[in-house]
Amino acid sequence: MNSSPAAVEPIGVAVIGAGYWGPNLVRNFQTSDAFRLRWLCDLDMTRARRALGDYSTVQATDDLATVLADDDVHAVAIATPAGTHLEVAMAALRAGKHVLVEKPLAADVEQGRALVAEAEGRGLSLMCDHTYCYTPAVLRIRELLHGGELGELQYLDSVRINLGLVQRDIDVMWDLAPHDLSILDFILPSGVAPVSVAAHGADRIGAGRACVAYLTLHLNTGAIAHIHVNWLSPVKIRTAIIGGSKRTLVWDDLNPSQRLSIFDRGVDVASAEELGDEQRRDMLVSYRSGDMVAPALTEREALRTMVEEFARSIRTGTPALTDGRSGLRVMAILEAASRSLASGGSVVNLKDWTNVHGQIVETSRAIAQSGAERSGATA
Repeated sequence: MNSSPAAVEPIGVAVIGAGYWGPNLVRNFQTSDAFRLRWLCDLDMTRARRALGDYSTVQATDDLATVLADDDVHAVAIATPAGTHLEVAMAALRAGKHVLVEKPLAADVEQGRALVAEAEGRGLSLMCDHTYCYTPAVLRIRELLHGGELGELQYLDSVRINLGLVQRDIDVMWDLAPHDLSILDFILPSGVAPVSVAAHGADRIGAGRACVAYLTLHLNTGAIAHIHVNWLSPVKIRTAIIGGSKRTLVWDDLNPSQRLSIFDRGVDVASAEELGDEQRRDMLVSYRSGDMVAPALTEREALRTMVEEFARSIRTGTPALTDGRSGLRVMAILEAASRSLASGGSVVNLKDWTNVHGQIVETSRAIAQSGAERSGATA
């Protein structure tokens, strides 16, 4: 069953989880014209009521079943620990609700694949809250790469470092790299994809897990992406350099006055047809030194844009920009990177997504067929 309300009516939504991220979702759903926030569900009722504050029209409950039984709830947003994502999201999908899940999509790839198959089999939207993808800067980077203004991608070099917080249950790669991997997945043009990953890390403070890590991804076009994450740096840096065959873009997320800089500077090499003997090759390398432009960006909260994308996906029946499959791809890279890290940095080939796609499609068909049979039996 596809629980899609009429386009003119606000979409009834419930937020599950009132911890760190839940109140941010509450605020953005409450101020969105596309949604009507009906419930906030949390095991701690005091925390739920505190998160709601003056939102007196929203009901608080500690019972998920009550929320899912409400026919006026068409969608749920899940902000609970990753270990609970499968159980909560699966229950919501089976109740006919569209689902938004805080990253990561699930605890592992197999659980994530089950959620994607369930959503697709039921014709429901499953979206992963990769918030960074909806910042004005990343949306512009995606536009520039997809539109060809930067030319063909040659390399991406990303740095995400700061002092702490050392996590108890995950290493620095699982803590910080999901942001960069989700951004990479989001901005890559159609047909461009990572095919292998190698990860190196170190724990020099005795934390029991890597506190500094470097990921290197090779793409199917021959381009390379490098990601540096670090809990031990005395300075906070959030930068990425995206080199294209035409222009190079520098993103400094900590510089609100100039987050993006586009340089018409780079290296050109004459095409093979123009080359003579090998001795002339070095003479045919030239360097561009053109202008730098800083595109104006309208500052807007990323969560607000993300909420609007969730509404668009529900109403049109089309996948969100960061749908369940994108969450699955990010998790697959992280799992492969963990295997590489454990083996001392060996190159790990990423899964054949054609096979994964086939598995999801077959499972989705089985779910849809089962639903049709149940409907026939009760008709």
